[in-house]
Amino acid sequence: MSIIDHLGLPYGNYSAARAFFDAALAPLGISCLSEFPIPSGTIAGYGRDKPEFWMHSGKPVGQTLHIAFVARSRAEVDAFHAAALAAGGTDNGAPGIREIYHPDYYGAFVLDPDGHNIEAVCRAPA
Repeated sequence: MSIIDHLGLPYGNYSAARAFFDAALAPLGISCLSEFPIPSGTIAGYGRDKPEFWMHSGKPVGQTLHIAFVARSRAEVDAFHAAALAAGGTDNGAPGIREIYHPDYYGAFVLDPDGHNIEAVCRAPA
């Protein structure tokens, strides 16, 4: 169970960010579950059962952030990485074991359209 109910980030180019997250999160079984207008433009909520990650139009934050999405398998991590790169993301760490974090930590990292470090991680043993 997640310890955070939801997280939201503004994106300067909403359309590019929406296209990126639609493609990159699909292999993880995460999709846009809600989208509606807000005063600054539009907001979209992503999740499996309920929106937990929100991205919206607005002035980008002044620094980059790191967000890690839970993958249910190592194959999902691999598919996330490939989909994110195909959607215009920049490689920031190919899929693989990161023993420095945990012996079974299998993750992949990409930079999204605003330069945020987006990760998919599976902690299950091989």
